[in-house]
Formats: sequence, structure tokens, C-alpha cells
Amino acid sequence: MNTPEQHVEQTAEHEGLIKTPKQLIVTILLAFIIPIAVILLLIRLVTASVPLGVGSDAHSQEAVASRIQPVAKFSLVSAEAATEERTGEQVYSATCSACHTAGVAGAHKLGDTAAWQPLIAKGFDALLKNAINGVNAMPPRGGNPSLSDLEVARAVVYLANQSGANFPEPEAGGEAAQGGEAAAADGAAEQAQAAAADAPAQAEAQQATAQPAAEQPAAEQAAAAPEQPAQDAPAQAAAAGNVDLAAGEKLYKTTCFACHDMGVAGAPKFGDKAQWEPLIAEGMDKMIKISLEGKGAMPPRGGSTASDEEVISAVHYMVNAVQ
Repeated sequence: MNTPEQHVEQTAEHEGLIKTPKQLIVTILLAFIIPIAVILLLIRLVTASVPLGVGSDAHSQEAVASRIQPVAKFSLVSAEAATEERTGEQVYSATCSACHTAGVAGAHKLGDTAAWQPLIAKGFDALLKNAINGVNAMPPRGGNPSLSDLEVARAVVYLANQSGANFPEPEAGGEAAQGGEAAAADGAAEQAQAAAADAPAQAEAQQATAQPAAEQPAAEQAAAAPEQPAQDAPAQAAAAGNVDLAAGEKLYKTTCFACHDMGVAGAPKFGDKAQWEPLIAEGMDKMIKISLEGKGAMPPRGGSTASDEEVISAVHYMVNAVQ
């Protein structure tokens, strides 16, 4: 049997280190705090040994601003700011192609080297003068008064170089632009002189035509006048149909104006009621057919790639201008 002394010794051997509730609480807290502290120290050690962005300016103000800048930018400009002048090819496509692609009214076709050689031989200045002031059936600036001298010069160089010439490309403020201004001044002076020379003849012609008109019987004047219903029919068709007159105006101002503004090759002038009345009397369907298929000097669709709807709208737009 065990003696009391031996029993006390055995009991002491089986007792733990935690003897009180306070010791238990402290042990639990340390069991959480010590691992967390060790982990934090390890993280600090790693980050301190290899700092982020060492040897680079990744954290500089400029680099940060570059990374967070917006995808798109915008700037406020004046509505009156000058627009960039177009290239010769762009001017040709927008204005000159209406005649020079199909050779309308004797216009020299783009790329026809044989036809362009006599013109190229006259030199760039002569070509530029004709382009700015107009010649024969070609209106001044190809019928587009919004073109600058530089844009006209670039278009001349593009046309000529595509047809066998080797003219240098005009630059802004260069000799070509100055030559264009001089050509425009010369053309204005020539037109003024021609108008002054023709003034007496025009006055006589007006007097000669005014007298027969005054002597013409009222019955004959009434018989010669076209019937009003024929004039109103196209306007009624335009109102009844779904015609986009805005699209017609856009096509006219980009293509049709080249001939119809100046009456090139017999084209009825825009807004000239006397020239449009015979066409209006033939009916809208016939005018649309001619516009789509072409007739005489007029190429199909006016030399453009416009759709049927756009061509029809342009015809209605021009007809409505004389109603």
C-alpha cells in the first residue's frame, strides 16, 4: 500500500502548469497575440528588405498622375477658329470630280495624259489662273466659292500630276497661294473690263427686247404663258412623297452646284424659273430618270455615288427653288 507521502508525490506529478483561472486567461491571450505578432514581424521584415518600386519613379507625382489620367481629353476652341485646309485629292473628290471624272462639257478627264499635255505645257500659273477665274464652261473655283486659293492650287496640282505633270505640292503661305491671289486679282480686273465693254451692247439688247414685249398683244402673252397646274404638280408630288429636302440640299451643295450654279454645258441654273419651266412641264418622273441615267453632258447621278433617294431629293430641292 502507498503511504500518504507517496500519494502526495504522485498527485503533484499529475498537476498542470495552469493552476488558477487567471493563468488560463493569460495563456489564451498569449496564444493569440504571439502568433499575430510573429506574422506582423515577418511581413515587416519582407517589405523592408525589398521596397516596392526601388530604382524607379513609379511613385513619383508625374507617374501617379499619368496612371490616373482620364482616357479621353477635350479642349475648348473658338467657333471662329480656322479649319484645316483640304488636300488636292479631297477638293477633287468634293468639287472637281463632277466634271473631270466623266469629261462633262469638255472638261479634261483625270488621268488622260494626252488631253492634259497641252495644258501642262502652259505651266502651273496658267492652270491656276484658269481654275480660280474660270474658263469656257468651267466656273470660277469649279463652282465652289468657299475654296481658298491654296485649296484650288492643291487641286490643280493633283489633277495635273495624275495626268502626267510633276508639279510640287503647294504649301500654305508659299508662292502658289500668292500666285492664286494675283490670279484672282487679274481675273477680277479682266471681268470688270469686259463688263464695261459689254455695257452699251447689253443696254441696246434690253431696249430691243423690251419694245416687242410692250407691243405684243395681251392675248398672245397669255397664250405664251405656261399653265399654272403644270408648275404646281412637282411641288404637290414633293409634298405628297416622303422626300428629304435636307438630303437633297446637301447633295446639291456638294455635287450638283458645280454645273447648275453657273449653267455649265446648258444645265438649268438653280433658281432660274424660265429655264426650269420646260423641264417641269415634262413631269417629275422624267427629270428623275434623266438625273439617275444621265443625258447629254450630264453624267448619271451628276457624276456622284449618291443613292436613288438622294438624287430624287436633290431634284425636288432644285424644283422647289423655282416654285
